[in-house]
Amino acid sequence: MWRRHRHLPGQITPNRLQGKTRRASLQRMGILAGKTAIVTGGGSGFGAGIARAFAAAGARVLVADIDADAARAIAQEVDGFHTVTDVAINASVAQLAYDASDVFGHIDILVNNAGTTHLPAPMEEVTEAEFDRVLTVNAKSVYLTARHFVPAMKARRAGAILNIASTAGVSPRPNLNWYNASKGWMITATKAMAIELAPYGVRVNALNPVAGDTPLLPSFMGGDTPELRAKFLATIPMGRFSTPSDLGAAATFLCSDAAGLITGTALEIDGGRCI
Repeated sequence: MWRRHRHLPGQITPNRLQGKTRRASLQRMGILAGKTAIVTGGGSGFGAGIARAFAAAGARVLVADIDADAARAIAQEVDGFHTVTDVAINASVAQLAYDASDVFGHIDILVNNAGTTHLPAPMEEVTEAEFDRVLTVNAKSVYLTARHFVPAMKARRAGAILNIASTAGVSPRPNLNWYNASKGWMITATKAMAIELAPYGVRVNALNPVAGDTPLLPSFMGGDTPELRAKFLATIPMGRFSTPSDLGAAATFLCSDAAGLITGTALEIDGGRCI
């Protein structure tokens, strides 16, 4: 049962999952037992899948999302906490770090999942506002969370950071140029962070999912029709989109002690698309 904490400016709140009594046993038995985790963009899509998987593996989870209702719903489902965070704004990320410390004391796992894209268009036709939004949410957010969470991880000489990148950073699709570039940046940032933080016992990895059946899928495809889905699926050898549970399973392993010597990896969850 969660201990109730004071209501903070960042709106972090505990949620008790009514009618379910297996939480304590999961915490004892799961591979993330006793771990604390933050998942940005955790209110839907891949982030929600990761939050569910972490909770099932025994972690205490804080769901951070710009959508308060979505964050609250997932937090209730996983018997976790939620807070409203805009990862593109320094003050909001600083508040997230303060609130998380107040609730958990320390953070074992940070998942930089929040992301966005521009609609498919020739590179020169993407507006400056769209470009700025994509690079701020997908790239600057990683810098901001590093500023506010890395010092404590270095001091504890422990921690796992997971960046949700994309196959777009490995094998770009036409007309998503600046989104592709932002995910390529994230992959390189992951490797650079891993090298710098390795002496402190902090691991940094990334996941590169292929297009998933998530709220962002219509934006990647420029719509959502059976024809557009068939065209996308034809580029994936295994013939299906990635799912939140695919990401959750991979994230749970990479953030667990079972992956204790793995850092700087960008693992493709892509059904063979990047081969």
